[in-house]
Order: sequence, then C-alpha cells, then structure tokens
Amino acid sequence: MAVSLAIILLLGLLANKLFEKLGLPGLLGMLILGVLVGPYGLGILQPNMILISADLRKIALIVILLRAGFGIKKDDLKKTGIIALKMSSIPCIVEGLFVAFASMKFLNFTFIQGGILGFIIAAVSPAVVVPSMLGLIENNVSSKKGIPTLILAGASIDDVFAITIFSAFLGLYSGSHVSIATQLLGIPISIVLGITIGVVVGFLLTKLFERYNIHDARKVLLILGFSILLSELDNMIEMKLQIATLLGVMAIGFVIMEKLPNIGEKLSSKFSDVWVFAQILLFVLVGAQVNINVALEAGGIGVIIILTGLVGRSLGVIMSLFATNLNWKERMFCVIAYIPKATVQAAIGAIPLSLGVESGEVILAIAVLSILITAPLGAIGIHYFSKKLLEQ
Repeated sequence: MAVSLAIILLLGLLANKLFEKLGLPGLLGMLILGVLVGPYGLGILQPNMILISADLRKIALIVILLRAGFGIKKDDLKKTGIIALKMSSIPCIVEGLFVAFASMKFLNFTFIQGGILGFIIAAVSPAVVVPSMLGLIENNVSSKKGIPTLILAGASIDDVFAITIFSAFLGLYSGSHVSIATQLLGIPISIVLGITIGVVVGFLLTKLFERYNIHDARKVLLILGFSILLSELDNMIEMKLQIATLLGVMAIGFVIMEKLPNIGEKLSSKFSDVWVFAQILLFVLVGAQVNINVALEAGGIGVIIILTGLVGRSLGVIMSLFATNLNWKERMFCVIAYIPKATVQAAIGAIPLSLGVESGEVILAIAVLSILITAPLGAIGIHYFSKKLLEQ
C-alpha cells in the first residue's frame, strides 16, 4: 500500500501541475490519472489501497468541508440562506424526475427503476464543486453577492435530497412500505440535525481551545477527529433518518471562526496545508473508481439520458434563482457550477446491482458514464466561466 500511496502522491502532483500549466483545472488531471492507474485502467494501485479508498476519500472531503466552514462569512450566509435551500432541492428533484421519465422512454424502465437511476444521477459532486467555490471565495470573486457561498452551501445539502429519495425508490422496489412524501418531510429534520450537531461540536471545541493551551497541530487533529466521527454518525447509531453530516462538518469550522477568529485564521491556514495532500488522494481515488468499460456499455442512450438530466437540472437552477438579484451571467454560472457529478455516483452506483435490481448493470453503467461526462465538463466550465461570467 505504501508504494501505491507514493505513486498517487508523485504522479498526482505532476498531473496537477501539468494541467494547471495547460490552463485547465488541476483536479481534472488528477481524476484522469486515477482512471489510468486504477483497477479498471493499468491496475497499478495495490488492492489494499482500493479497499480503503472510500475511507480516504471521505477524510479528504472532510478536510475541504472544514476549510469551507472556516471560509464562510456570516453576512454571505444571511444573503444566500433561503436561495441555497432552493438550490439544494429544486435542481436535484427536477433532474431526478427528468432522468426517470427519460429512462422509461428510452430503456423501458418502470417509474420506480427510473427513480432509482434518476436520483443516483441527480446528486451534484461536493468533491468537485466545494474546492472550486472555496478558491473563488479566497480570491473574493463575486463576493458582493456571495455566489460561491450560495453554490457551496447548496451543493452540500443537494446530496441529502438525492440519497434520501434514492433510498425511498429502492425501498419501493423491494416492496417495503416507504412513502416518498414522508421521506421528503424528513429532509428538513436531517438538515437541522446536521447543523445542530456541528454547531454543538464547534462550540465545545472553542471552549476547549479557550481553556487549554493546545498546539495548533493538535487542534487540527482534534477538529478532524470529531468531524470524522460526525460524518460516521448515521452508521454508528443506525438511524433511519439521513443526517446532513456535510453541513455539520462545515458548521464546526464556521463556529470556530466566528467565536475565535484569531485561532480560526491559523487553523484555516493549517487545513489549507493539509488540503495539498488530501486533494491528491480525493481526486485520484475518485478517478480510480471509474470503470471505462462499464461506462461504454451505456452507449448513446446513456449519453442522451444524462444530457436530459442536465437540462432538467439547469431548469431547476433557473427556477431556484427566480426573483433574485443575480444577473443572467451569474445565473448561467450557477447552472455550469451545478454540472459535476462524481462522489455519490461512485459510492452508490453499484448498490442496485448488488441488491438484484433488474437492469442494475445498466444503472451502474450510466452512473459511471455520468462521472466521465460531467466531472471534466463541470470542472473546466467552472474554471473558465468564473472569469467570464462573475465579477472579479
């Protein structure tokens, strides 16, 4: 495993630098590297590394979410709070339904099968979106209207909607008495739970830091340890309700920065250093999950279904931004920033197949294809159009 880690770090740094030299986002280079060295490419990475890949990716995602929490300003949240809630739900639901109906037409799926596929595809990727938005926040891009904060917050809740509704359709397929309406009503509770737990943890940590003289490096480890436990809360207590743990993790950083700004600035800098390492693990290992051969099995129909979903998502974003003070360029950027998919599709794309869902192979193929199409498209789009459409 040590050799695999060395390969990931050395080649990841090289791929990141090379793509930045070409004027492309570095994460795109790391994603492509992951595809090449992963088990479905050249098979260079050792099996042990693939086995712990999900945990490493989660830890890396937690690092960038903590950085995001430290970087969010209270004024920006006040400006974007309600809009972010719309952005987290409407685009996801509209895209999921568009994919469901398209798969009924082109693949002869039932509505329940289509819903399973639709809400696998509908989840936007925080792994791609959050680092990109954080970079814009740090460079004060469109800071007056808080657009990066809006997208960052919306993308972090979007997954809760997608996974909850996916689980409901999966329950309907298996014959369980699951009400999608009931599941949807549980989402606000999961959001409040996630934020509340994150705020409590953040508050306790600030009291600890005030009372004891703890070295900054140890503070980083304490924050990271509590954040990992928070992210695993669903599994530890086996709750049927999905908790918005991504929001909880961001809330920890936000509370510490609000209560102890001087310490928060130092810790934010420390997490920026950790992110140099974590981002390589995250993007290379996400790429390593992509099976090109499976994606190709989806064929042209798969591409049509994914593009149909993106049309639905774009309409959902425009609906969410109706009656806001954003101009048409800024709204168009929000549409582009909501394109990337990777994390959720890699994590749950194979679940229907493993549970014996009819056409599970097709669902997995389209999920993988959605990563191949949308992750590069979204990453390049955010990188290029942030300069063209947003106030610098």
